[in-house]
Amino acid sequence: MGTPPTQDEVLGYFDSLSNWGRWGDDDLLGTLNLITPEKRRQAASLVEDGVSVSCSRQIPFPGPMAMGAANPLIHMVQTGERYALGDNPGHPLFPGVEMLEWAAEHVAFVFHGQVFTHIDGLAHVFYQGKMYNGRPAALVKASEGATVQTSDVLKDGIMSRGVLLDVARVKGVTTLEPGDHVFPEDLEAAEEAQGVRVEPGDVLLLRTGYGAQVDAAAAAGEPPPAEHSGYNAACLPWIRERDVALLGSDVIQDATPPGDFPKTMLPVHQVTLVALGLRLIDNGHLERLAEACAERNRWEFCLTLNPLRLARGTGSPANPIATF
Repeated sequence: MGTPPTQDEVLGYFDSLSNWGRWGDDDLLGTLNLITPEKRRQAASLVEDGVSVSCSRQIPFPGPMAMGAANPLIHMVQTGERYALGDNPGHPLFPGVEMLEWAAEHVAFVFHGQVFTHIDGLAHVFYQGKMYNGRPAALVKASEGATVQTSDVLKDGIMSRGVLLDVARVKGVTTLEPGDHVFPEDLEAAEEAQGVRVEPGDVLLLRTGYGAQVDAAAAAGEPPPAEHSGYNAACLPWIRERDVALLGSDVIQDATPPGDFPKTMLPVHQVTLVALGLRLIDNGHLERLAEACAERNRWEFCLTLNPLRLARGTGSPANPIATF
C-alpha cells in the first residue's frame, strides 16, 4: 500500500499542480485543451472491430430501492393504456381526424452524487470561494445557474483515446475493499500488466469493481455498499504529470469514507476540478468494458462522450461509449 499525502501536502497541490493560466486567463476548457485534432485521429485509429460498449449505469424507473433509493422523479404525461382500450378521441380542431397515439414522461433528478453516471463540470466544485482559473464561486447563482464554465462549453463533444486501468483485476479480486485505496504504484502496476501507458490527452478510467456490487444490489432490491475504494489523493501529482484530459472511474473518484483530510473533504474532486481544470466522469459502469478489454487483451479504445447542452449546467448526465 502506498503512502497517503498529508493534509498540508494536499493543500500545496492547489499551487504546485495548478493549470491556472496555462491556456490563457480566459480559458474555459481546462485539460480538454490536451485533446488535439491529432489526439482525436489517434482515437479514431483504435476502432478496429466496430464494437461499442456503454460505460454508464442504468437510470432506473422509480422503485422501492432503485439505485440506493436515489430515485429519479418520473411522471408519465401520457401512456399507451387508453389506446389499448380503444379510447382515441377525434381531433378537437379537425373533425374526422383521429388524434396521434403517443406516450411521454417528465423526468427530474439530481445527477451529481454517488448514484448516476455523470460528468462534473468546472463550475461544480470550489475551493476557498474560487473555481478553475480563479473565477469566483458567486458566478454560480440561484437565479441564473452557472454563468461561466457551463455544460455548453462541451457542445462539440469529447473524443479521445481511452485507457482502462483495471486495478481490481490486476490485484486478483472482484472488488477492491473500501480501505484498499488506489495509489500511483497501483496505476503503474496495471499499466505494466496490461501493456499500456497513460499518455497526454487520454481519458483515464479506473475500475475498482464497484460496478459489480451495484449490479448485485440492484438485482436483490437493495442499496449498494455506501463505502468504496477509489483514487487516493497521492495519485494527483501522477495524474497531473501524465496530463490526463478526462478522469473517470466506477465510483466518485475519491475513496470513502471522507475524513482523512479535514480541510479538503474530497481532495481528488477539489484539486482536479479547481486547480487542474480536469473534468470527472463519476459513477461509470465498467464491468462490460473490462470484459471487452480482457477478451481482446487490449486496454485502449476510442472514448466518446456527448454531454447535454445545458445552457447553465454544472455538469451533465453522461453515457460514455468505448468503441473497439
